[in-house]
Amino acid sequence: MADTGRVVVAGAGLAGLRTVEQLRERGATGPITLIGAEARPPYDRPPLSKKVLTEIDLDPSLQADFAALDVDFRPDEAAVGLAEATLVTSRAEYPFDHLVLATGALPVTLPGEGQQRFLRSYDDALALRDLLGPGLRLAIVGAGWIGAELATAAAARGGQVTVVEAGPAPLASAVGAPVGSQTARWYAAAGVDLRVGVSVAAVQPGGVALAGGEWIAADEIVTAVGVRPATSWLEGSGVRLQNGVAVDAGLRASRPGVYAVGDCAAFESRRFGRQLRFEHWDVALHAPEVVAANVLGGDEVYDPVPYFWSEQFGRMVQYAGYHGGAEQLLWRGDPAEPTWAACWLADGRLVAILTVDRPRDLLQGRRLITSCDRLDTDRLADPAVPLKSAITT
Repeated sequence: MADTGRVVVAGAGLAGLRTVEQLRERGATGPITLIGAEARPPYDRPPLSKKVLTEIDLDPSLQADFAALDVDFRPDEAAVGLAEATLVTSRAEYPFDHLVLATGALPVTLPGEGQQRFLRSYDDALALRDLLGPGLRLAIVGAGWIGAELATAAAARGGQVTVVEAGPAPLASAVGAPVGSQTARWYAAAGVDLRVGVSVAAVQPGGVALAGGEWIAADEIVTAVGVRPATSWLEGSGVRLQNGVAVDAGLRASRPGVYAVGDCAAFESRRFGRQLRFEHWDVALHAPEVVAANVLGGDEVYDPVPYFWSEQFGRMVQYAGYHGGAEQLLWRGDPAEPTWAACWLADGRLVAILTVDRPRDLLQGRRLITSCDRLDTDRLADPAVPLKSAITT
């Protein structure tokens, strides 16, 4: 058992809940307060753009038992400031010995006077689920992961869906245009009107005004152009901000006793040699293990092979690694076929992989990224050869 003093966790999503669970599991005995900006208890976000839009009875709640955890849960409070060893919220002030920032991210809004919806919260998903149906003219701005998943659900429920993407291809900002462009045919096959290389000038009542002067009429408009870390309230606090809360490999912020985890944390990756921030469920699940260990006096390092998945247009798309420093893109199979993979390499080693309905490739690829083995590119490109058999001796 260990008395950590007063621990305050700002943010009650998966990362925040996992932090308090890990603290208790590892023997923390001091008082813990969990503060959430939403009125709801913690819930899982991945189902919001997947199952919640199509399944009436699905409950994404994480079923937190705060009594068993001996945690003081304070919902419907937003963190608004940070004083000396005190977190200030919209309702109260909380002194702390250790503070964990898990405030997540907020969706980017577009200019214009029209109503624009988002798909970030459980309430957002419920509202959209009630709207989706035959005949609905839906305009989605952004063909990233969320835009693609929403278009999948809306088209399946009979909506007239138009997706507008400023980049040269779907997922271009996430995985690059060469790979993202391979998904464009999926939209057409689902009856979705995809328009790439088109910027939105404004969201207006009744539709979207494009930068070139074109007008897209729509009953509902969903903006899905990305999120930004919810850290503006920390400006001037002494906590260094750099694409979120800048933390070291142990997830420690620049102020003593302060940590950050999840979507709001830009961590030092020793594996990839740079500061990285990911909005992935896998990060929110596992990074709290390191935070809890270090709050308890440890010196653990968070250096994952990041992992993400998306279900879109009847396909399971999975991604592992980080391709920002890659030197080569190699196709494993034909992207025109039902299953294929894209492999990114640096110095003959796999640094990232995206798979379409090839779960074994994803599993083996993630292990190869971890091991840093050199690979035979001819064998790597052959989808009939197991990825692990591409290791050179």
